[in-house]
Amino acid sequence: MMNYSQVETELSVEELSEIFRPYSYQERIEKLYEYFDAEDILVTSSFGTKSVFLLHLLSHINPEQKIHFIDTTYHFPETIAYKNQLIQAFDLKVVDVKPEASENALTKEEKWWIEHPKMCCTINKISPLEPIITKHKVWIAGLMAFQTEFRSHLDIFAEQGDIIKFHPFIDIDEGEFLYHLSYHQLPKHPLEALGYGSIGCTHCTQQGEGRSGRWAASGKTECGLHPNYFLRNKV
Repeated sequence: MMNYSQVETELSVEELSEIFRPYSYQERIEKLYEYFDAEDILVTSSFGTKSVFLLHLLSHINPEQKIHFIDTTYHFPETIAYKNQLIQAFDLKVVDVKPEASENALTKEEKWWIEHPKMCCTINKISPLEPIITKHKVWIAGLMAFQTEFRSHLDIFAEQGDIIKFHPFIDIDEGEFLYHLSYHQLPKHPLEALGYGSIGCTHCTQQGEGRSGRWAASGKTECGLHPNYFLRNKV
């Protein structure tokens, strides 16, 4: 078994990507636990329309894996209900992560999602996760290349500041993703049937295919968790 220090000193993210490329998405996740200790692996979930894919796999590969849920206080009630449904169905070990109360209240009072959506995401999503990021070495993300232009340029492994991002699903197509959901009869987010292709906070989500309903007409496509926001050695 190769530990993290060996990965860090001997293998670049490019080399890791090449090592993992021949494997299936399930095999990639299994292999990650051979390269990193379980406590060094971070998993986050928004419990959105695509989240069940990774959560179902992890419940079989490592049932004790902690799943961090960022409770922005702006989630749809249906998202919270779906989260509770999946916790029960898969016996998930979920850790709720909340923003700083006074800052979160300010974003509510001044409706920052209208004039300052990037800062609203920073306060309610990014900042609460920063201290958790520092305690981990690799972060599993369920991103898929077909979802957005930004995601289409990602590889299996990528450096994001001082943490390694791991994208086991990045090169699968939408048909393969949908087949997995259908074959295993996985429960869908209740808002998906109402035309929501991607679901985040209530104020910044509307009906739309794919991610077209997220921050619609704003030019914003990501909340900031996946682009290079976690640069702890900032200049």
